Amino acid sequence: MTAIGAGIAMLAALGAGLGMGIATGKAAEAVARQPEASGKINAILLLGCALAESTAIYAFVVALILAAK
Repeated sequence: MTAIGAGIAMLAALGAGLGMGIATGKAAEAVARQPEASGKINAILLLGCALAESTAIYAFVVALILAAK
């Protein structure tokens, strides 16, 4: 049962990866439309990707804790 729980916990990492991919695509579109705002778009993109990555890391830690039991 703990392996199933760890697998379910890792689904959050899948969601974080998809979210970061979509955000990167949208940021590229935004820079293509408004190149003069690329600095601000880049800053917001990096903040959002950092938050999504932290969610993936938390899910990984939970999965490791569940697998260790």
